[in-house]
Amino acid sequence: MIKSGLEERVARIEGILEQMDKRFEGVFGQLDKRLDQLDKRLDQLGNHLESELRDLRLDLRDLRKDLNYRFYWLLGVQMSMWITIIIAILLK
Repeated sequence: MIKSGLEERVARIEGILEQMDKRFEGVFGQLDKRLDQLDKRLDQLGNHLESELRDLRLDLRDLRKDLNYRFYWLLGVQMSMWITIIIAILLK
């Protein structure tokens, strides 16, 4: 009688443990899927940021070239004005 009650309890506990194991497998499986999705999303975001940084660097390089071009143009105009003024003063 005690043995049969004990066997029933052990069988019941084993059943409960099997159910818990199945539930945990499901939860861990879902967690693995979510982590994989998160990993893929982070990779995509990292690639997107690298692309944006590359584009930004190119834009900055173009801006530097444009500023250098305008600076030399302005310097040329200014030098021409100074030379014109000096010649005008000397020929007066």
